[in-house]
Amino acid sequence: MAQCVQSVHEFIQDSFVPMVAVLCSEDAEKVTRKNNLNFSELLRPFCRLTSEGHMRDPNNQVQVVKNLRISVNNVVTRPSVPASGTPSLAQRLLLSEVVSTCQPAEGGVANVITAGDYDLNISATTPWFEAYRETFLQSMPAADHEFLNHYLACLLVVSSSEAVPVEKFLKLSQEQHRIQHSGEYTNPKWFIPNTLKYYVLLHDMSQGDEHRADSVYEDMKQRYGAQGCYLLKVNSRTAAAGADEQIPDPWSQYLHKSSLQSQDHYEESASVLANNTAVENNVGGTPELDGHHSEERDGSLVNSLDSTHPLQLDTSGDTPGSLDALRAVAVETKAGTAAAAAASHGACLTLNDHDRIRQFIQEFTFRGLLPHIEKNIRQLNDQLVSRKGLSRSLFSATKKWFGGGKVPEKSIAELKNTSGLLYPPEAPELQIRKMADLCFLVQHYELAYSCYHTAKKDFLSDQAMLYAAGALEMAAVSAFLQGGAPRPYPAHYMDTAIQTYRDVCKNMHLAERCALLSAEILKSQAKFSDAATLLIKMTSEDCDLRSALLLEQAAHCFINMRNPMVRKFAFHMILAGHRFSKAGQKRHALRCYCQAMQVYKGKGWSLAEDHINFTIGRQSFTLRQPENAVSAFRHILTNESQQASSQQAAFLREYLYVYKNVTGVCDVALPQLPLPYINSSATRVYFGHERRLAEGEKQAATHVSLDQEFDRDLAAMWRDLEEQVVASANRGVVPATFQATQCCLNSQTDNLRFPLAVVEEPIIVEVVFRNPLKVPLVLSDVSLLWKFTLKDFSRPQDAAVGDALAFSNEKETLVPGVGARLKLLPHQTGQLNILGLVYNLASTPSTGGTTVSSSAALKSDVRGRQDLEIQGPRLNQTKEEKTSVSHGPDRRLDPTITPPMPLLEVFFLQFPTALLCGEIRKAYVEFCNVSGVPLCGLRVVSTHPDFFTFGSSSLATPLTPLSPTSFENCSAYKTLATPPGATPGSVAAVTLVSAGDFGLGEGGSGTSNGVAEIPLEDRVLKPGQSTQLPLWLRGPDHEGVHEINFLFYYESAVKGGKISHRVLRHTVFICASRSLCVRATACRSNTLPEEEAEEEDERRNGSMLVFVDVENINTNEAGVREFHIAQVSSSSKQWRLHRCINPAEDKDCKLNSRERGKLCFRATRCKPVQATSAAIEKYIFADLSLGNEQIISSTTPCADFFFRRLSRSQGAGPGGGAEDLTSLVRKCNEVDLDIIVLWKAFVVEDNKQVILEGQLHVALQTIGKEACSLTQKEEAQEMVLLKFKPELPPPMTRPSMEQLSHLIKTNLHYPESYRHPFIHKSLCLVPVTLTLSNCSLAQVDVIIDLRHKTTSPESLEVHGSFTWLGQTQYKLQLRAQEVMRVPLRACFLHAGVYNLGTPRVFAKLADQGAMCETSQQTATPALIIIINDT
Repeated sequence: MAQCVQSVHEFIQDSFVPMVAVLCSEDAEKVTRKNNLNFSELLRPFCRLTSEGHMRDPNNQVQVVKNLRISVNNVVTRPSVPASGTPSLAQRLLLSEVVSTCQPAEGGVANVITAGDYDLNISATTPWFEAYRETFLQSMPAADHEFLNHYLACLLVVSSSEAVPVEKFLKLSQEQHRIQHSGEYTNPKWFIPNTLKYYVLLHDMSQGDEHRADSVYEDMKQRYGAQGCYLLKVNSRTAAAGADEQIPDPWSQYLHKSSLQSQDHYEESASVLANNTAVENNVGGTPELDGHHSEERDGSLVNSLDSTHPLQLDTSGDTPGSLDALRAVAVETKAGTAAAAAASHGACLTLNDHDRIRQFIQEFTFRGLLPHIEKNIRQLNDQLVSRKGLSRSLFSATKKWFGGGKVPEKSIAELKNTSGLLYPPEAPELQIRKMADLCFLVQHYELAYSCYHTAKKDFLSDQAMLYAAGALEMAAVSAFLQGGAPRPYPAHYMDTAIQTYRDVCKNMHLAERCALLSAEILKSQAKFSDAATLLIKMTSEDCDLRSALLLEQAAHCFINMRNPMVRKFAFHMILAGHRFSKAGQKRHALRCYCQAMQVYKGKGWSLAEDHINFTIGRQSFTLRQPENAVSAFRHILTNESQQASSQQAAFLREYLYVYKNVTGVCDVALPQLPLPYINSSATRVYFGHERRLAEGEKQAATHVSLDQEFDRDLAAMWRDLEEQVVASANRGVVPATFQATQCCLNSQTDNLRFPLAVVEEPIIVEVVFRNPLKVPLVLSDVSLLWKFTLKDFSRPQDAAVGDALAFSNEKETLVPGVGARLKLLPHQTGQLNILGLVYNLASTPSTGGTTVSSSAALKSDVRGRQDLEIQGPRLNQTKEEKTSVSHGPDRRLDPTITPPMPLLEVFFLQFPTALLCGEIRKAYVEFCNVSGVPLCGLRVVSTHPDFFTFGSSSLATPLTPLSPTSFENCSAYKTLATPPGATPGSVAAVTLVSAGDFGLGEGGSGTSNGVAEIPLEDRVLKPGQSTQLPLWLRGPDHEGVHEINFLFYYESAVKGGKISHRVLRHTVFICASRSLCVRATACRSNTLPEEEAEEEDERRNGSMLVFVDVENINTNEAGVREFHIAQVSSSSKQWRLHRCINPAEDKDCKLNSRERGKLCFRATRCKPVQATSAAIEKYIFADLSLGNEQIISSTTPCADFFFRRLSRSQGAGPGGGAEDLTSLVRKCNEVDLDIIVLWKAFVVEDNKQVILEGQLHVALQTIGKEACSLTQKEEAQEMVLLKFKPELPPPMTRPSMEQLSHLIKTNLHYPESYRHPFIHKSLCLVPVTLTLSNCSLAQVDVIIDLRHKTTSPESLEVHGSFTWLGQTQYKLQLRAQEVMRVPLRACFLHAGVYNLGTPRVFAKLADQGAMCETSQQTATPALIIIINDT
């Protein structure tokens, strides 16, 4: 139980005090009425004695009486009423009012209890319960089975202004005697027949004659004795004088407790109104006291309330009746309240008068009341001693009674209902009870206990259960109150008494008193569990107010236990709140629910939490606390509710109704709405117009759309492309202020900076909603809430107000996971801040038999807002940021509106979706400037720069006539007709082309970023202007679906804006099918040409053979029938194809599926004059046509794709400086020759033959090493164990033995056959010339060894043996690329076939002295036939 102001001893003593009656004359009443008091009210604040009293018990022992309080009341006679166990109507009204007017003080002391995970803030005291308890005990009617509240004495009060005061005293005495002994009145009840009469002469100091009053008092003392009368002087000042002086008013706190008509402390939450007005919770209009269904036994009160449970969360709440009822309760005013507070009390009394009254009470008690009680105790004791069978007093016989065996007590179930048994007033059993009560009232608890125990046994033996229960109750209380070594508290006495009162006697009034006393005693002994059990047992349906108070006290017992039972506390608080609500105590009900909410909140008890919040919302709305009501309903809707959809719909309608009433009463800004949830971090902002769809054959650039999902890898790819094109536009350097363009901002983009938007271009905000309920929500008039600050970026800031238009959706019905896209169109430059959303929220009407129409439901919509508050990324850079939780800004909703910028739109015409590998296709691109600002600097960059080309400059593409076939087939190539009579593949047509004309940089290294500048007329695209340019496409080299991304870059022709450039994205998917596979190999040619005119040049420049192997790997994909090899071209700085060695008999080389063709070409090194006549970046294109037309490979698009492929394949070469040994040796085998195979494919589409064209590239790098047009995929490297070792210096790179074996190229010149007459001359000498050619660019030392002979028997069987004559070893030195001839002589002894390829050649670089000579690769076998010439 909660803490009380009084201790348990003080509480019990004040509950049972001596009762004193008052009879006043009319003149005496007039004297006291000057102070707005009657006589009993005048005495009430002074009825507690401040000094100790003494009396003697029957054994003549002095008994000390401490802190005694007496109760003084006017004599009120009422007609006899049958004894009833239920409180009367007046008493119930009084108790309800007392509880209602006693509310917890704001800012009062709170008790913080920590139990486990709970920190509960609970009110330390419950003054409403104490007030209820005090009023309940004081208002209990007098009963016949006990004498505790019977009158012991009567004060007869007469004014000194009476003509004959003694006669008035006589009349009052006779009136008292008549009331007590005539039998006409059962109330008031008197303790003993010989009631103490105490005569009081009241003298008004302001009017009466004091001498006369003194003389009358002296006469009274002679007549009644000095101890039986008293002169009380009051009203020492006038009321007019009292207005200037402030005198304490001790009466106010006592008066309202007993006056039913007093409404001074009545508040809005009062459950009962004056003049029989309806109880606040009673919607039906019938007066209700405790909110329960009951009928008074006399039939005077019949409740006819609606049977609906007040806290039932039913779906019937969606009807207008429930909402109207709720509103009717809320708007009910406190009718009948008192108009003004009464005048102050005691206005004519001074502090001396207060002391006189206090002295009067003390004199009356000590000299009149206590001696009277002492005398009656002795008389009763003597009567009882003289009883038959008793030899000594009860007091001396106590030990005997309680020391022996106990009389077995029968259980309540075994006792018959004898509660109606009545004893006569002279019955000895009642005399024992009367003596016990007298002893109890004067604090002689030991003797009282003895008497109660004796009476209890007598009553039980007579089966007088009402009397027995009273004796058990007071025996238990007396045992508890005994001083010294107290007996243990007999709680079973109390339990038996309560059960008897309730079940046998049917008197809940007495049972409740018994429970209140026992609970306080148990609480004082820290037996909180027993106290709580007792209080819970006392709850019933007959009185909601009592049940509510007892349940609340039981909850406090649970929380005050040594191990607090928090959940039981909360549960019983909920029950108490429910009963408070039924009793009409709305404020107390709300308080109980709020205290219980501390336990259930955030612990997963979602259904209980919903119930509590719903009840708190309703009670708060009823009590005119709209903010609390809205907050409670908000919690129901914002938590993850597990309620059924019908219940959620009821919650939502209640909330909307309350919310609408709140906004109607309170004129405030748009408040926050809890529904639907807005996922602020998922908000996306798109800057610019939405993407235009395709128009006919035009395919618009895809750009960026809100329908696309964000991909971090794709975003990084676009950023890299943008950096490439920005660097290209700024001479290869990316500016320090560069910011990647972000058209769509979301939670994964970089939002640290203010985004830039363009005036007159829309800003689209996508807000993601989530509906946590199971019922749909209706949103209407959704619009953005924003703030705009005008800024003129071209001149100093103005003070004008920004003007912007907001376009919003008219209406939206939300289902889970739906978002809304809202558009803003800025008209002026400045700073825009998007703050949130404004919308109307309504619920859809339910369909299950409801009477609410849809129009009525829509009328209940409310308008509110939700803020968009986005938390930025967590900062994690510095130490302070890592050790704390701090977040950076997220500015995606704070765009800066900049001046107008150009806006580009790109359309593609005849753009394919499928190509063969290497296929060339021509398409068109249309560029449109749809803004009012001219644009310039148009560029494009792509992830696949070798996929497309816009063509080269006009200087590199001379105008040439098209061949008839090319014109007929709409060929993408520029072609020339082959001259008549020319042999296919005879002599190559040679063209020199500068790499710079095709976008490659100096030295042919190229720009690997693949940025292409788009040629525009005057380099500017004016506002509203559009242009169309051709675009050549080449199918990727590998089959499959390829994603190809384009990024178009452009700038404003008006410089100085905040946005330096803009970009436009486009993504296409190309499906590539297999076409041809080309493999090529280069071999050295060891034979010299026969033409003398070219001999010197050929010797110096050299030649080689190129073998081209072409295979058709297309398996009839895309309807391809066959491929024709139309032409083979070459491109290189040093080599060119010279002629085709094995041309086919027919003009075209045809390949069907899986067929393979082989071609052999002769390649020659270009003449030095030809190679150096222009800059080093000149490339030589040689075309060998195999058909009837020649394709000019050095023009667009063939050369474009060649150079684009070249720029990607070339890596960064080694840095400048002296060439090392390895590079010198490697260049001996380098070729650097690119083969371009141009083909045609014949495809059948829609029964119509179509000719496709394409080109494949093969890069020959090294002699003898095969190159393929299809690059092999690199195999995944196996994972190896990492070993951490210190880094060693890189090893010295040395050329390999294979590279060193190609320094010198050898060739033997000799006659194929030689005739010699062996008969005439036995030795045949044949002259042989050995040609040595230095293939490197360095000086080489050469050793020729002729001593080597073939010794293997296999070779001897095939080739005969011969010998070399003359010098057998030569040591020579060859300069760079020098050709030297060494004459030799071979000697033969017989005719036959001989192999002259026996000389061994060793070589090493001249400046490498420590290097050994390396054997050079020998040529093919040189066979000579020696014929015997007879």
